[in-house]
Amino acid sequence: MDKIKLLTGKNPKEYEAVALEIINNADVDLFGELVSRDDFLFDFVKANVAKRLENACTKDNYKNLLKFLEIYSPYYEDFISSTLGFFADNEVVEIMLEKLNSGSDSAKTYAAGFFAYKQDLRATELLNKYALGEDISLLENCARALSKIGDRTAYNEALKMLSSNDDFDIIKSVNFLSAYQDKAALKSLFKVMKTSKMSENIAEEISYLTPLTELLQTEYREDAILAFCYIVNGIVELIPVSQIIDFRFYEFIEKLLKSSPSGAGAVALFLAKEKFNMITENEEYLFDEDKNTKNEVNDIKTLLNNANLYPLTSFLYEELYEDSDFIFFVLEIIRDEASLVSLLDGENQTVIIKVMELLKSQNILKDEYKQLALSKITDDNLKIIARAI
Repeated sequence: MDKIKLLTGKNPKEYEAVALEIINNADVDLFGELVSRDDFLFDFVKANVAKRLENACTKDNYKNLLKFLEIYSPYYEDFISSTLGFFADNEVVEIMLEKLNSGSDSAKTYAAGFFAYKQDLRATELLNKYALGEDISLLENCARALSKIGDRTAYNEALKMLSSNDDFDIIKSVNFLSAYQDKAALKSLFKVMKTSKMSENIAEEISYLTPLTELLQTEYREDAILAFCYIVNGIVELIPVSQIIDFRFYEFIEKLLKSSPSGAGAVALFLAKEKFNMITENEEYLFDEDKNTKNEVNDIKTLLNNANLYPLTSFLYEELYEDSDFIFFVLEIIRDEASLVSLLDGENQTVIIKVMELLKSQNILKDEYKQLALSKITDDNLKIIARAI
């Protein structure tokens, strides 16, 4: 009998019995088998299983979870850490301090998560030690715990790291600041989003710090729209389609459609319409997604296709200048020759290269346009690219 199949099934008598068996018997092997199937189960199924295991825990059997700390799963870690934190006595706190100090990477991650639910100042030094390390799961749990404890040592260090020349240091600090959940970091995060090579990933983390839809009525309105554009741009290639529900895109788009027209809003809506039509027209993008994700994608597509975006076309040109934060997005939408050619006489050499590529794709890259572009490009590497176009 496949007990994991029973645990993930719909029959309460069956899944409750297996959940109790795992917890009451501290069945590490069965829990390990469950975790080994993480990649093959829908996220909502794993969420259901986590709840079932949590419901099987009581003050009499919860310490059995300590035996699971060597088997890490991002889908069950919160249930384990929060349950241990809820029931914890002094003995468990001491064990988790020791796990945080000298346990395996898996145990340290669970322990850091534990101290987000059961605050203890003795954990502060160790949490700061691991807060900006290479293990992202451990980093994020340290951030949550330090935030609950009220310690800002690593938080301040993360803010400084945003100025690093190392993209991986930047993304670590972004992950930390997002998990720390202090909106005071928004200004710094939006600033680095606009200059980093990992803008899509940073925009994604910003949306987990604060839902973008909540920023539309604040000073960060245009920054939120820009973050939305980066996320839309990264969906499929960099960001899983399944995360669309998390981003509350439907609500965001609905608010944009009802708000006063602007160049930024127009770019975002046209960009989203193109992306969601693309996702639904290619079966492979939604093949492995659950019903909720498919419905959300189709609802967003319907919302955008039913909206009359034509009156917004003229607003796109508000962002058609080389210093616009939206320039590369608007270039994915606007195709008229005169507007594109006008950018060849600018100072942004990366924009010039992009425009040349667009003109070439339309078979309208005249020799005079190419010569104008080459006269403006001084970077040797970009000049090589320009000549090859």
